[in-house]
Amino acid sequence: MEFNNNIPIYLQVIDKIKQDIVSGKLKPGDKMPSSREYSYELGINFNTVARVYKELENEQILFTKRGLGTYITESREQIEDLRYRMAKNLIVSFIEGMKQLGYSKKDMIKFIEIENNNIERIE
Repeated sequence: MEFNNNIPIYLQVIDKIKQDIVSGKLKPGDKMPSSREYSYELGINFNTVARVYKELENEQILFTKRGLGTYITESREQIEDLRYRMAKNLIVSFIEGMKQLGYSKKDMIKFIEIENNNIERIE
């Protein structure tokens, strides 16, 4: 994983784990690597991974079974809520950025339709 120097590493790792969960790369109930294993895998400090896991536990995305490890939530509802929130953040950023470029709501919709058609032709 390559890190952006302008964003704290722990936030980037949190985002990667969330992305992997909502995309299905990580499944509900999957066991996460230990903090030490994951820190070695990512080439980051052990304490950073511990912070990532703690933050994700606070969000109820991960949970720890004492003595057994850290796991992805088994709640499909929790994962779908996470997916929705991530999608909403993307849309809000898109809309705000397009407004800054001077696009109206109608222009944005047209832009999306055109680009979606372009993508469909490639696929």
